[in-house]
Amino acid sequence: MQKESKSNRFIFPKTPTGVDGLDEVTDGGFPKGRPTLVCGGAGCGKTLLSMQFLIKGITEYNEPGVFMSFEEPSNDLTLNVKSLGFDLEKLKADKKLVVDYVRVERSEIEEAGEYDLDGLFIRLGHAIDSIKATRVVLDTIESLFAGLDNQAILRAELRRLFHWLKTKGVTAIITGERGEAMLTRQGLEEYVSDCVIVLDHRVIEQVSTRRLRIVKYRGSTHGTNEYPFLIDADGISVLPITSLRLDNEVSSEIVSTGVPGLNTMFEGGGFFRGSNILVSGTAGTAKTTIACYFAAEQCEKKEKTLYFAFEESPQQLVRNMKSIGVNLEKYIKNGTLQIHSSRPSLNGLELHLLTLRKLIREFKPTTIIIDPISNLTLVGSEHEVRSMLVRLIDMLKINNITALFTSLNKQTDNLRPDLAEESVSSLVDTWITVRDMEGIGERNRGLFIVKSRGMGHSNQVREFIITSNGIGLLDVELGPQGVLTGTARKSHQIKKTLSDIKLQNEIDRKDREIARKRRVLEANIEALKNEFESAEEELSILKATEELQEKLASKKK
Repeated sequence: MQKESKSNRFIFPKTPTGVDGLDEVTDGGFPKGRPTLVCGGAGCGKTLLSMQFLIKGITEYNEPGVFMSFEEPSNDLTLNVKSLGFDLEKLKADKKLVVDYVRVERSEIEEAGEYDLDGLFIRLGHAIDSIKATRVVLDTIESLFAGLDNQAILRAELRRLFHWLKTKGVTAIITGERGEAMLTRQGLEEYVSDCVIVLDHRVIEQVSTRRLRIVKYRGSTHGTNEYPFLIDADGISVLPITSLRLDNEVSSEIVSTGVPGLNTMFEGGGFFRGSNILVSGTAGTAKTTIACYFAAEQCEKKEKTLYFAFEESPQQLVRNMKSIGVNLEKYIKNGTLQIHSSRPSLNGLELHLLTLRKLIREFKPTTIIIDPISNLTLVGSEHEVRSMLVRLIDMLKINNITALFTSLNKQTDNLRPDLAEESVSSLVDTWITVRDMEGIGERNRGLFIVKSRGMGHSNQVREFIITSNGIGLLDVELGPQGVLTGTARKSHQIKKTLSDIKLQNEIDRKDREIARKRRVLEANIEALKNEFESAEEELSILKATEELQEKLASKKK
């Protein structure tokens, strides 16, 4: 009965927006055959969102559209969206799009008698019928009433406009400017619209972020949070910020760390595919080197790898890794490695996440490296950083992408972890810490595994060195005070070597002494043997003489 009731459940008719991520937020798109209000301040992306709705409707869903502008002439609109790859002239030539500019000037309007929109209805109706349009955009509604002071007539005509659009059966977007105390200047559009979306462009600590929020959506469930969106060469992309449910598939396949000796510290011989790895440590402890080794290992196996660098340019990273025998350049050339470098302050946290999500969809990597995530704290608070990293890890897990993050710790005596490390350490599956071990006037590098979910691992601190041949993990050397490193290790090894030599010399001396005693023993044995043989021979002669005498005596008788 429950299955039957679910199958017979009414599905609210919707029109896909064609905007990346927006259909997910609206649970399928805008209400079909109904008006949607998109409001916001200047520069927040209202016109672009509306135009993208039309263009994607034509190119992806074969739904013709009408764009009626009250602010920008057709030529300006065509030129503005051309940089995004939208060719309005071709769509107009194919009878798929109508772009109409209605010029409304306050100085040319004189209120005489009743004001109505009958002329607009005729003009818009003709445009819709000429190409059988199913999508309509009116941009922006305030310009249409710029010369009208009678609020009663204005509200009546607004209601009539929305009702007329519904009777035409078109899915419409009406854009409006943000009001001071209301969503729009007139305060009526949000009440007569079936769906209301607010766009916002804010600057916090000199970082610009655009956000979208669905205020209402009649007859349908929808996301209620603020969602960051990005405007780039491909148009608008919206990022849902709600975390995904923890129901992603997991893999038991093992991927190599790429670092010689590190695989042996894991019982499985590496990381689980699709897991998240954190490599944290202070400056100069080779976090980036470990990340590059991992990237090179995956690229060598023809795995696509995406590398986000917040501190070094791709050229600098390639040059630096060449000095230790890691050639990243060949992987960039064969297309298995992409390195994207930027300062964290280039975008807000959400836009970094949105950019990463977009690159994942385009490049389809199996491995992602972010170096370092600690730099994200420069553009966000503790809560914001953790929220962003939670969504990032959820997104990577749902795509079964193996991710390695590096995090820079401050060189302090405070045992409390740093912000980025604290934000992500409980979320990652494997946590590796690299650190400086100081002593006897020198600094050495040590590595140990803090945790590795689902896999046994070594509990030892392993010293490692970096030479022109790359990273090398050294065998554990134990001394009276514990694990030895650097000069202490070498000194202990020298003492051990001298002790081994002394022991070997003592053994050799004992061997020689035993050999000498063996020879003396053998000589004594030989002498006693000869003496015994002489006595035995003498006895034989005496016995022979006695027998001869007995024979002679018997003959005389």
